[in-house]
Amino acid sequence: MLITTIAVILVLGGLIFFHELGHFSVARAFKMGVSTFSLGFGPKLLKKRVGKTEYALSLVPLGGYVALVGETEGAEIPEGFSREEVFSLRPAWQRLLVVLAGPIANILMAWAICWALAFCWGTPVLQADVAAVMKDSPAERAGLKVGDHIAAIDGKTIESWDEMSETIAKSDGRPMDLEVVRPAAEGTFGQGETLHVTLAAERSTRKTIFGEEETAWLIGVRGGGRVLKKPESFFRAAVAGLAQTRDMISLTWQSFVKLAQRVVPLDQVGGPIMIAQLVGEQAHQSLPGLLMLTALISINLGILNLLPVPVLDGGTAVFCIIEILARRPVPMKMQEWGMRVGIFLLIALMVLATFNDVWRLVKS
Repeated sequence: MLITTIAVILVLGGLIFFHELGHFSVARAFKMGVSTFSLGFGPKLLKKRVGKTEYALSLVPLGGYVALVGETEGAEIPEGFSREEVFSLRPAWQRLLVVLAGPIANILMAWAICWALAFCWGTPVLQADVAAVMKDSPAERAGLKVGDHIAAIDGKTIESWDEMSETIAKSDGRPMDLEVVRPAAEGTFGQGETLHVTLAAERSTRKTIFGEEETAWLIGVRGGGRVLKKPESFFRAAVAGLAQTRDMISLTWQSFVKLAQRVVPLDQVGGPIMIAQLVGEQAHQSLPGLLMLTALISINLGILNLLPVPVLDGGTAVFCIIEILARRPVPMKMQEWGMRVGIFLLIALMVLATFNDVWRLVKS
């Protein structure tokens, strides 16, 4: 329990800190005034003033905030600050960069974590091993068996399951020559044998990770789950980390879209309780697993905040973009109504996530 608690505090606290640090850093770079930098909401447990800014640790740990001077038009300027430091009086493009800095900080943090993972532990590569052969499939007719390793297709070395899948998908049903390494039979000596088989993929349906059916060129095999770690140099690790971050961004965005389309059911939405459970599980299993989960949560936090919903950073960014294009600010009454709608949606999402978390606990 102690390890789980510490891990949750470090992970969530770190993600919130870097998000708010993004806003804070860009605001200060533009010499905007910041009255408060707080981790958490509600009553302040600890606080310290450095210069004009008060840094605080607050009671409710589900978030944080950077209080900019004059965030809304007509807001009172705190003592010690000048009109030159007022956020609402700055050009829209400067306010837009401050707003976007938080989500971008989360994405950069995810990249840094993936970079470190690739450099310290290597890049995980799922091998092209056959774990199952579908009945009446091209693979079965060609004689492929469970345990076979697909080493090459048409003379091209295959280094991963994804590379094998892409090569088969681009075949358009033409015959392919597969170099297959078959392990030695159990209880015998030797390294097995290398076979060459010819087969053609067939157009078939399969389920995506979101449960949707899609058509693709398939040979009728399933992966074996054997993963090797590919060592990376410092700079190659940066490239590998960037690719992994890009993939997580794409997957997270698709998840939000599928949720809106009701492809992903609402009971799959999780909140702080589910996050704490996942963090606790990874904390007891391995450091790399915990770091990868942290990167994924950071991406989710960044993308969530970029959604065009008032109250979130993305909603404020939309107001700034409209102001830049129209050359005049969005009417205050419209902004206020947008904020009310945004607050309602955010509360509804939190209630749904909490209900799902509690229901999962009751069922388990």
